[in-house]
Order: sequence, then C-alpha cells, then structure tokens
Amino acid sequence: MNSDGKFLNIAENAVQRAVQNGAAMAEAYLLSSKELSIEVRDSEVETMKLAEDRGLGVRVISEGRVGFAFTTRLSNDGLDQVVQQAIANGSNTEPDQYYTLPKVSGGYPELNVYDPGIRGATVEGKIKMAQEMERAAKAYDPRVKIIETSAYQDAEVEVSIVNSLGLKSHYQGAYCGIYLALVAGEGEDSQTGFALKYGLKYSELDPAAIGSKAAERAVRMLGAKQVGSQRVPVVLDPYIATSFLGLLAPALSGEAVQKGRSLFAGKVGQQVASNLVTIVDDGRLPGGIASAPFDGEGVPTSETVLIQGGQLKGFLHNTYTAAKEGICSTGNGVRGTFKGTPEVGVTNFFIKPGQQEHNNIIKEVKNGLYVTEVMGMHTANPISGDFSVGAAGIWIEKGELTKPVRNIAIAGNIMDLLGAVDAVGSELEFFGGKGAPTLRISSMSISGS
Repeated sequence: MNSDGKFLNIAENAVQRAVQNGAAMAEAYLLSSKELSIEVRDSEVETMKLAEDRGLGVRVISEGRVGFAFTTRLSNDGLDQVVQQAIANGSNTEPDQYYTLPKVSGGYPELNVYDPGIRGATVEGKIKMAQEMERAAKAYDPRVKIIETSAYQDAEVEVSIVNSLGLKSHYQGAYCGIYLALVAGEGEDSQTGFALKYGLKYSELDPAAIGSKAAERAVRMLGAKQVGSQRVPVVLDPYIATSFLGLLAPALSGEAVQKGRSLFAGKVGQQVASNLVTIVDDGRLPGGIASAPFDGEGVPTSETVLIQGGQLKGFLHNTYTAAKEGICSTGNGVRGTFKGTPEVGVTNFFIKPGQQEHNNIIKEVKNGLYVTEVMGMHTANPISGDFSVGAAGIWIEKGELTKPVRNIAIAGNIMDLLGAVDAVGSELEFFGGKGAPTLRISSMSISGS
C-alpha cells in the first residue's frame, strides 16, 4: 500500500474511534514531513541537518466543546490513547456554538506542488549549489570579505485529513530554496547584503545569480552617509514592500477583526489604500511556495482578494471565524504542524503588480530615496499601524540612483503609506510566501542628521 492510502487509513481509523467514544464530530490530521538544510563556509560543509517528523492531531467537538490532542504513535494503542485524551480535554473547555468541522463541498484544485527533482537531486548537487553561491559572490567584487551564510534547504510534506462529515483528502508537496548573506568591506566601512530564492522547482534555482545579487546589494552600500531630515518621495524595493505587507497580514485575518485587534475592522467597502493597490491571498497560486489543494481543515484553497483598487473587500477565515460571520471559510485554516489546531493565516500573500517598469518608477523622481533595508520592523504596531524604523538605501537625484544613504529613520502609519502609493512596479518578487513589486510613496518623512 502506498503512503497516502496508509496514512488516510490511519486518520480514518482515529476518526471512527473518536465517534465510537462519543464525539459528535471528529477530525484527524496526519502530517509527515522531512527537511534538509545544508550550510557551507569557505566551500566546506559546516552543517547538514536532516529532520523528519510524523504525527497525528485529533480534534473532537461535542455540544460546542472542542478537545484536541496529538501523538506520534500511530499504532492502534496510540490512536486509542490520543482519542481518549482529546475527548477528556474537550470536557474541560467552554462551549462555543461556532465550533464546527467543514463538510465536503466540491472538488480540490489540481496543483503541481511536488517536484520529484527535489528528492531526485543528490546531496552532493545540493552542496554544490551552496558552494556556487559563495564563489559567485566572491567573484563579483574583491570587496566581498565575509560569507556569513550560504545555505540550501528543502522540505517534503505529506498531509492526510479525514473528518466524520465525510471529508477525506491527501496531498504531497515539496519546496526548495537557497539563501546567501555576506559582508562587503572597504577601509573601515562594512555593509551587509543578502539574496534568496525559494520555489517548487529544483531546476529553477540559480545559485550564481543569487550569489551575485547578494554581493551587489552589499557593495552598492559601501561609503553610505546620512542625509538631512526632509520630506521626499520614497521608492520601496520589493523586499521592503514585502516587509510592510507582512505588517498587514495579521490585520486582514477574520480572527483579528473579531477580537478587536485589526486596524481594518468596520472598514469593508471603504477606501483603505491608493487605487493602485490590490492585495491578494492565493492558496492555489501556480508555483507558490505556500500553495496546496486544501488548508489545515481540508477546505479547498482559494484566491481571496482582500483589497481591490484600494477598497477593502473582506478578510481571511477558517471554519470557526467564518461560522461567526455566517459565511464560508476562505481556505485559510493554516496548520504548520500536527501539534496544534488550525489558525487563520496567510498562504501566498502578495501585492498585485502594476503597469510601470522598475526603472521608470525611479526615473520620475527628481529627489528622493530608494529604500533597500529597514531595521526594527518588528517594533511596528500591527493594531494601530504606526511604525518608526531605521532605514538605508540609495539617494535618487534627477531620476538616477546616486549615493548610498544610511543611519536614517522613516516613520508613519501603514494606512497613510498605502494611501500615498503613486506607482506600482510591473515585476512581482516573492520572498517565501509573501511578495510585492516595487512601490513608490509620493511623500514620506525622513529623519537624518
């Protein structure tokens, strides 16, 4: 028997035992995962880790009470024990009428999320990828002094989910990626640079390009100086735009809205951003690292447009938060492990690309800043949207990138920032599961010397 049949049988067995033991509704979520990570330093393998994890989470619902337990023992004894624990845990929880499990509705999207080439590639080949990144970075410029991290990573997952309402599903997925962080130096000045690429296809990883990109980012910042405090147009590199997008992710969850923790609460149908801004979560995006046919509850994934042309359209939901609103789940019951219940989370979360080429966005700026780095984004307030972060980048004069700039700060509110977007780039760059194009903000305050 292949693993999907075997795992589905185990999950089905657990659900049957839960129902036989008195659960009104039951769900079993079985996850088997394998992760490989390789780091090299000076062409030698510094660390290599292979981690495997397999286990089952059981959720039971009776009279509005939810019980959950997990186990790594998939024998009949192990299933009996985890079911009894879940039922016992449920008896101690407060009842909530909105707890339910999804019924099967329609089919799942056909997605190509498993590349056998990832497993088929040799470990030696994966080590060579990390070594090639190092070589390319050092060859780019002699001022590249230190390679901090040159890493290859991949992971495979198999997910099986069964519930007592007739849902029974399985899928296999995998992803791979490379990451390089380095330091360039000249005299007493040193600057950092990084680059990464994660995706679903092994053949699409280009270590030479990533090595050169990380080196370029560090070298171009050598000799950076402060500028005076002023208010100017600001262009956000796709990585920085993605960082700001990450600040919005919690606020666009139905759970945050219901708990009064979202700056978007009560604003559906209102203009919350420039009409150039469209923000999407798409769990079935072709090539997306977070794509899957179904979420952590077995609900089919979908494309959810959250902000369209600057107007707030809605929020992300799992089965529980959707039940509270009297709507359907958006397929965002995210579950990174079998050890917990599904939380509302993003999948492939991105700002849709616009019409303008990156270079033209910069050409239209007479005097401004191209931001390539921010520090302290974790200090931003996701509930109010206020932020004050350290920044570095390259000064723009007469439409040209001129001198590197550092030791400055940019501050404001994410809603004002979204409202002031006056150009959106035509290229969309992903950094893991989040992505953005280049964004230009018509005016921002910069604090410098």
